[in-house]
Amino acid sequence: MDTYDTADNEEHPMLKALIKLGLFLLAQGVAVMLMAFVALLVSFGTSWSATIEQASLLQPGDAKSGSLLLKEDGATTEAIRLGTDIDVTVSGPTLRARVTQIFRNPTKDWVEATYVYPLATGGAVDTLKMVVGGRAIVGDIKERQQARVIYEEARRAGQKAALTEQERPNIFTNSVANIGPGETVLVQIEYQEPVHQSGNEYSLRLPLVVAPRYNPAPIVQSVDFRKDGSGWGAATSDPVPDRDRISPPVLDPARNAPVNPTSITVRLKAGFALGEVRSHHHNVKIESPDNMARVVTLADGAVPADRDFELTWKPAAEKAPSVGLFREHIGDADYLLAFVTPPSAEQTAQKPLPREVVFVIDNSGSMGGTSIVQAKASLAYALSRLQPTDRFNVIRFDDTMDLLFPTSVPADAAHVGEATSFVSALQARGGTEMVPAMRAALADKLGDTGMVRQVVFLTDGAIGNEQQLFEAIAAMRGRSRVFMVGIGSAPNTYLMTRAAELGRGAFTHIGSVEQVEERMRGLFAKLENPAVTGLTAKFSEAKADVTPAIIPDVYRDEPLVLAARLDKLAGSLEIKGRVGDRPWSVTLPLQNAAEGNGLSKLWAKRKIGDAEVARAMRELAPEEADKAILALALDHQIVTRLTSLVAVDKAPSRPEGAPLKLSELPINLPAGWDFEKVFGERPQIPAQSRERHADAGSSPAARRPAPAAPDAIRLPKTATSAELKMIAGLILLVLASTLFVFNRRRLLLTDAA
Repeated sequence: MDTYDTADNEEHPMLKALIKLGLFLLAQGVAVMLMAFVALLVSFGTSWSATIEQASLLQPGDAKSGSLLLKEDGATTEAIRLGTDIDVTVSGPTLRARVTQIFRNPTKDWVEATYVYPLATGGAVDTLKMVVGGRAIVGDIKERQQARVIYEEARRAGQKAALTEQERPNIFTNSVANIGPGETVLVQIEYQEPVHQSGNEYSLRLPLVVAPRYNPAPIVQSVDFRKDGSGWGAATSDPVPDRDRISPPVLDPARNAPVNPTSITVRLKAGFALGEVRSHHHNVKIESPDNMARVVTLADGAVPADRDFELTWKPAAEKAPSVGLFREHIGDADYLLAFVTPPSAEQTAQKPLPREVVFVIDNSGSMGGTSIVQAKASLAYALSRLQPTDRFNVIRFDDTMDLLFPTSVPADAAHVGEATSFVSALQARGGTEMVPAMRAALADKLGDTGMVRQVVFLTDGAIGNEQQLFEAIAAMRGRSRVFMVGIGSAPNTYLMTRAAELGRGAFTHIGSVEQVEERMRGLFAKLENPAVTGLTAKFSEAKADVTPAIIPDVYRDEPLVLAARLDKLAGSLEIKGRVGDRPWSVTLPLQNAAEGNGLSKLWAKRKIGDAEVARAMRELAPEEADKAILALALDHQIVTRLTSLVAVDKAPSRPEGAPLKLSELPINLPAGWDFEKVFGERPQIPAQSRERHADAGSSPAARRPAPAAPDAIRLPKTATSAELKMIAGLILLVLASTLFVFNRRRLLLTDAA
C-alpha cells in the first residue's frame, strides 16, 4: 500500500495539489461561516421613553430620549441613548433645517458613538456644532480624508470630537468620540434645501430612517490601471464597496420597542396666504399666527424615527403663483433662484401621442408588508388608465425577473385583464436585483414607431448599488423616459430623483394606500400630456453660470427651477420652450427679485449634482468631476462625498489609559416593513452586547463593531465569499477523489497484466 501511495503521488502531483487546495478552501469557508454565526449572537432589549424635551444648546443635561439596554456578562446595562430634535423654518422657496442629535451616556464607560441617519437628498449641509456642558464647538469643512485624520487624532488623544460624513447624498454618519460616563453631548447640523412644488401644492420631506439596503454580491470585475504606464492595476469587484457604512444594525420590532425618539417643529412662512396645510404620515398640531404663517408640531410629542415626515401646503387662492424670483448677494456675486410653471397642454389644446408604457414592479422582500399593497394598487390603477391606442408590458423582479409578455402588447381589455391578474398574484420575497430589471425595461424592441416610450418603475429603492443603476440608465435610455414611483414609508429618494433625472422623467412618492389614487392621477397627468421641451434660459445683461447647465424637459404641473450665479443683478431673464408643437416664452425682470436665504448654497449643491450626473453620463472623467465637486464644496462650505465637517474640543477629557468603547447605534425597521421578509425567520439564539473596545484598531473598518443579529441585524447579501469558498473546496475534493479512483484502477489493471 505504501509503495502504491508513493508511486501515485510521484506520478500525479496535481492530485495532491487539488486535495490540499480543496481542503484549504473548504476549511476557510467553514471558518468564515462559523465566524459569521458567532457574530450573529447579539441581542438588544429596549425601553421607550414617551417624550423628549426640546433640544437646547443652553441646557444639554435636560435632554431625554429612549434608552437601549445591553446584556453583558449576564448583567443588563444601559447603552448610549439617542434622541433627535428637528427644527425647520420655511421662508418662501427655501427651508433651513436644524437637526440636533442628543447622545446620552448612562454607562460607566468612555464611549465613542456612531449613528447612520438620512437627510433630504437636495439638502446642502453646511454647519456642525458640538455642545458639551455649556461650551459650543463649531465644526470646519475639510477634505474627507483630512477630516477623518483630525477626528482620529482627537479620539486617540482623549478629546471630544464630532465628525459628519456623507455616505450618499441622503445618508450621513455622525461619529462622536470620548463621551464620558454620565455625560450628554449634543451634535447639531444645519442644512439648506429648496421647497418642492407640484401644481398647486408645495411640500417638504424629512427622512427619519435609513431603510435596510440590499447589496448585491460581486459578479463582474472591473480593472483600474495605474496612470504611470507600468501595466499594473487593481481589480475591483464589489458593486457596493462601502456596504458596511450604509448598513447600520436594524432592531427587530417583535423583540424591541422603538428607539431614537424624534421631535419636529416646522415654522412655515410661505410668502402667500395659506390654505390647507397637511401632514400625511404623522399626527400634528397646527397653530396659525396669521394667514401667511403656520407653526406645525407633533401632536403626540416625540415619535419613533421609523418613517418619513411629509408636510404639504396650498395657497388660499385657487391657483398657486406661476412665477417666483429670489436673489441673494454673497461676496462679489449675486445668486438667483427662479421658479416658472409653464402652461399645461390643456391650455394649448394639444392631443397626446399614443404611448408604449413598460411598468416595472419591485416584489422583493423589502416590499413586504404595506409596501407591496401600495405598489400593486398603484399598478392596478395605472393599468386601468391605459388607452386603446397604447401598448404596454409588465416586468416584475426580486432576485429573479419575469416579463409578462415577450414584447409590448396592445392595451386591449384581454391584455389589461391578464396583466391585472398577474399583478394581483404577486407576493414580496427575495433580494432586490434592480439593474437587470431596468435594463430589460429600457430594451427598445419596437423601435421608433412614433409612439412616446415611457418606463414606470415602482420600488422602494432599497439598494446600495445605486451607481450601477445610474450607469445602466445613462447607457440604455435611448428615447425612453423613466418615471420613478417611490413606495413605502422610507423610500430611497436619492435613487428616485437621480434615476428620474438621468431618465428625463419625474419622481412621484406614494407613502400610504390612501395616497395611491391621488398621486397616480398626478403621475398620469404627466404621462398623458406633452412635456415642455427645448427649454432655454438667456440673461439680457448679466453673465451667468446657470444650473442645470442643460435644462431638462418639464412635465405638467412641474415648475422649471433654475439657479444662477451672476456678475450683476441687471436686465432680465428670458425662458423659451415648446409646449407640444407650439412655442412658449416668458421674461422676468431681475429687479423684481425678492430677498432669499441660502441661495448660494443651493446653487453650489445643484452644480455639484450637475458634475455627478456628467460623471455618470461619462461626459466628465471621474477625476475632473471630483476636482469640480471639491472646489465647489470648499468654496461654499458644504458636505459632499469628498468633504466632511469635523469639530474638536481642544481640552482632553478621557483620562490617559482609560479604555474607549465603540457603540454603533441601531435604527428602527421602517414602518410597514415585514422583518422576516427582509432578514428571514428569527433564529432563537443567545444575546450579547454590540459594544466593544474602540482602541482595537486604528482604521475605521477595524473599529467597526461586529455585525448584529437577530434583534439588531444587518441585511444579508445574495452570496458570501465563505459560501463560494466552501463550494469551490467541495468541487476540488470531488475532482481529486475521481482522479484517485481512476488512477488506482489503472494501476491495478497494469499489475494484473
